[in-house]
Order: sequence, then C-alpha cells, then structure tokens
Amino acid sequence: MRDGETLAADVYIPDGGPVPALVVRLPYGKNNTSALGIAVNPDIHTLLEAGYAVVRQDCRGTFASGGTFTPLADEPKDGVDTIGWVREQAWCNGTVGSYGPSYLGWTQWASGSQSPDGLKAMAPAMTTPDLYQAWHSPGGAVSWHNFIFWNTYMALTEAQRAIDAGTGDPQAVTELSEAIVHLDRSLDAMPAEQKLLAKYVPWWSEWLQHPHQDDFWAQLSPADQLGAVTVPALHIGGWFDLWAGETARSYTRMKAEAGTAEARSGQRLIMGPWNHLDQSGLYHDRQFGLTSDAVVMNITGAYVSFFDRWLRGQIDALDGAAPVRIFVMGIDQWRDEPDWPLPDTNYVDYFLHGAGRANTSEGDGVLRTDPPSEAAVDTYTYDPNRPVPSLGGRIMLPAALNAVGPVNQESVEARDDVLCFTTPALDESIEVTGHVSLVLHVLSSARDTDFTGKLVDVAPDGRATYLTDGILRARYRHSLAHPELLEPGEVYEVTLDLAVTSNVFLPGHRIRLEISSSSFPRYDRNTNTGGNINQESLEDAVIAINKILHGPEHPSRLILPVIAR
Repeated sequence: MRDGETLAADVYIPDGGPVPALVVRLPYGKNNTSALGIAVNPDIHTLLEAGYAVVRQDCRGTFASGGTFTPLADEPKDGVDTIGWVREQAWCNGTVGSYGPSYLGWTQWASGSQSPDGLKAMAPAMTTPDLYQAWHSPGGAVSWHNFIFWNTYMALTEAQRAIDAGTGDPQAVTELSEAIVHLDRSLDAMPAEQKLLAKYVPWWSEWLQHPHQDDFWAQLSPADQLGAVTVPALHIGGWFDLWAGETARSYTRMKAEAGTAEARSGQRLIMGPWNHLDQSGLYHDRQFGLTSDAVVMNITGAYVSFFDRWLRGQIDALDGAAPVRIFVMGIDQWRDEPDWPLPDTNYVDYFLHGAGRANTSEGDGVLRTDPPSEAAVDTYTYDPNRPVPSLGGRIMLPAALNAVGPVNQESVEARDDVLCFTTPALDESIEVTGHVSLVLHVLSSARDTDFTGKLVDVAPDGRATYLTDGILRARYRHSLAHPELLEPGEVYEVTLDLAVTSNVFLPGHRIRLEISSSSFPRYDRNTNTGGNINQESLEDAVIAINKILHGPEHPSRLILPVIAR
C-alpha cells in the first residue's frame, strides 16, 4: 500500500495470457472461499474457466494482512492501491472488475468512489454505499441484531488473530465464542456490554457516540460520492436482505448520478427471495421453489455475461438481457423488467379504517382504498421492557432457525400492542412491486418513541406471512442529522419507509398492515425518554401511550406500488 503496509492476497490465474482480473476484498479471511453469501457469489471455477483471474485480499488489519482494521476508513485508498498493483502484474491485461456481498460490497463502493484507473465494472451484492444505513435504518433506529452480531464476530476474529500471533488471551476467545452462541444476552443488555468489544473492536464505542447521521458517518460512506463512480454496476439483493431497499435505491441513484453516460446506462439489478446469509429461497414457513435458488437460476452466468460485456468489450454479451430481473413472490416466478421502479407502477393509498379497536388481528382495523368518512383513534401501550419480538424479516440469522424472512406473524398479531388493519378477502389478484411507504398521524405521551409498520400477506387459512417492514424513531421524523423531540400530546404526520417487495396477493388472500412501536432485536428498543438510548438502562425507560389517528382530517394510509397488467 502507499503507506508501506503489506496486505495479503490469494491470486487465482487461468491458463493463457494476460487476462482481466476480478478483485474481492474482505475482512473474513481470503482463504475462506465460502465466506458470506456463497450462493449469491459467482462460482470461482467458472470465472477461471471463463478467462478471469481472481484476487482475494484480506482487508488491512485482518487475518494475514498487516495494519489495523477500522471499518471502511482505509478501504478507499487500499482498494485503489490494490487495483493499481493488480494492473501491473504480468498476468493482468490492465482491466479490472470487482464483486462480493455485504462488507465485500462496501469495499467496492469505497474503491469505485475514487474512480481508479483500470476499474471497468463492479458487482456489489447485499450491501449499501451508506455506512450509516448499515447500522441504522432509514428511520434512525439501530439495526441492533446486525450491530451486535457483526461486532462480536469481528471481535472474535481479532481475538483469534492475537492468539495466532502469540499475544492473545484464550479466555477472551472462549468468552466471545460463547457470546456468539448466546447472542440474546448481549442483545438484551442495556447499556450494551462493552468490555470485550471495546478491547477488540475499538470503533464500537465511537459508533455508539454518533446516533445521528453526522459528518463522522459521511466521511466513511461513499453514498455522497456516487457521481465519482464511473463504471457500470450489477446490483444484487434479496427481498429479505438487511439492505433490500438500499440495494434497489443504489441502482436507481446510479442510473441518475453515475459519472459517465456509459455507467448510467450500464446499471443492472437482480432481486431474489433471499436473505443476507442464504440465497436458496427455501424457508421453514415459506418455500419459493427450486428456481428461486441463486445457483439454480444461474447467478454465475449473470456475472460472467456482465463482466464479458464491460471487461472484455463483448457488445453482444448482454443482448436480450433486461436491465432488471426480479423474483415475484406469490406467483413465485422470475420476471424481466425494463427499469426500477417499474415504469407502470401506480401508487395506491390504502386508508386506515375502523372504530378505534384495531388491537390484535381480531380487532376492527380495516384497509380500504376509499378515504375514511369518520374519525377514530387507535391506542396502544409501548413498554420497552416488553417489546414486540421480531419474527423473521430482515435479520442476520440462519434461515434454518425460522428466524429470518417470510415467517408467520400470527403470534405477534395476538398482542394488544400491535394494531392490525386488513383488507377484505380479495376477489382477484393484486401485485405489489416496488417501494412501500406508510403515512401515519400519531400522538404520543413520550418525548420520543418509535413507530413500526409491517406489510403482511394473509392466506385463507390465517397464515400471516411477513413481506417487508420499516421503523421511524420519532426524533428523526424530519431529518436523520437533526433530531427533534416530540411534544407529548401533539399530533404529528410522519412517514415510514417500509423498503421494497414484490408479491402477488392471490384471490382469497388479504393485505394486512401491522403498526406498533418495536421490533426487537431487529432494532434497538427506544426508552421513550428522548435521551441517549445507548447510555440508558431499562430502569431509565418510560412507558409510552401511543395513538394512531385516522379519518377525514387525519388520513393515515399505507401506500402500495400496485402493478396492473
């Protein structure tokens, strides 16, 4: 690197001579070829057979590489230096691409934002160019399970690295291993247990000191530098991935903001029924069929065609390939589209109706497309000591535990702190594909609280399948950078981003909206005090009485992207 530090890389070189190279930079061990999202990664043997060299590099301060690891801080310059080194090798023809999911995607955004010479294409998967969005949702609540799991995992790898270097503490490795197995203990702790994490991942404490989207996050995030990215990108995401909405938005933003006309026109998007760690499309509560599997649908072929076009200049490599390919749930089919959001999207308001007793799925909450003529208020209590549990959804856990993705929500909908608004049984299919949002007119007894929204597909037998959700920390209702506390008892209109989905609600099914104020441990619990949540205990927390208003003067509504063809 430019500062003299040495980073370790494994290089896979096909026969023949000089060829394009694909760079993968990761903090999880270059020797671990199955690390993180194996199915959504291209098959490395196929890449070699297609004539591409592959370079897998340990990020600075991880595994065999020297230096100190600080997430994203060194990735821009290290990525540029690595690409420069690769281009100088005799086996490389000077043309470079990149791929990889999650943090491997962040490293690509970091490098791409520097417009390095020789970089011709990138393929970020299951990721976001915005580091703040990685740990906080678009609504400002901390992505708590992801935050605890990832930092504990990184602390464990660092503790093991110290052992390998002869300077480590075996007891620390044992304790961190147990912390991974019993993650619920760390998730439940308030304030969060920091002893070992602060020792092995020093950025932990610093991140907690920046709950707002301030300059600290801006300096680490390529999100504000997309205009400097001058190459086409293949964006790959999953409807149940942590950053499904951000993956789709990255495609849209790059089409508008990328630094060259070629880059803007060369964007592609693939979205499957996948989660962050598994792309089989098979879950305990819902199976999407064999064709939903990333391997079966030939994700590697999509990579090869993309790289052939942009690294080899094979103009016809993508002939006939649509820029957008999505898996439509409900009918469980792949479909090609000309753009995202779909050009024929019709955003339809589904208004909240009822007489104020929408608590539980047995309540009187109704969703209808006609505006309400009568006013009503639905009230529930949010107690931070009794949060609504996350059932599936966008969480970083193996699908085998039935803890991620399209999990049945019936048990959650039996709680009196969950409001349910449901359409009558459908006479005909309704397709919802795109970005979902929720406008609520709210009132709280607290200075700050959270509001959550969840879109659910209710089958004729009552099974309530998770599709997508979102959260808003009320203090961030106007800006993620400039929090404003609530005035208790005052009515506010707030908008929640419920991310993205693609689902056909079949005849006999019903569309349901769940509203509450917590989804734990997907997000951290709001203590409702308006203070610094990361420094508070549950003993500091107060109970919030939250109200959802709907009627002619308060048109609370779910906004669905409906596709009618």
